[in-house]
Amino acid sequence: MERFLTKLFEKLENTKAGTLCAFAFFIIGILICVFGFFKTLFIILFTAVGFFVGAFLFSDTGKFKKFLDRILPPGGVR
Repeated sequence: MERFLTKLFEKLENTKAGTLCAFAFFIIGILICVFGFFKTLFIILFTAVGFFVGAFLFSDTGKFKKFLDRILPPGGVR
């Protein structure tokens, strides 16, 4: 999986910004046509939140353990 992501990011670095934006807005346009504006906005919002939460929590395992300790009582399960 890491090898796939590495190759994908290498290709994205060499791609022009216009092509990336055109592809992104094409996908958003299809989503709006299929689901409607507010459902598409909901999907995009939760995707962005999931990305930022995942990037924040999984960037450092210590942060993730502190987050779990705040949610779950420490010492019970682990």
